[in-house]
Amino acid sequence: MVEGRWEITLFSDSGKDETNHFSGYQFVFTADKLVSATKASSVINGSWSIVKDQSSDDSVEDLHFNIVFSAPDSFEDLTEDWQFISQTDQKIELIHISGGNGGTDYLTFQKL
Repeated sequence: MVEGRWEITLFSDSGKDETNHFSGYQFVFTADKLVSATKASSVINGSWSIVKDQSSDDSVEDLHFNIVFSAPDSFEDLTEDWQFISQTDQKIELIHISGGNGGTDYLTFQKL
């Protein structure tokens, strides 16, 4: 994640496609766990981390990709404890299943 710029090509919030909220934003993830989303002169800052479950194996399913944005509201929707579905050098697919309402969210980053 820390190499290059990324864009969101899918954000589905409990079955509702809300990808358009992030159209035109380029995301940069830094080694010091900061993330910035830039569109024209607008910059939105947040943080990120990858944490491992307490499981004894080392599968990708045990890794969680945490994203935190405090504003604006549309970016707060990205603030979750995401699980990896798949990852390559060019694309990362994530899923979050809500503990409250049981909704399933999907998030995909594509490298630019």
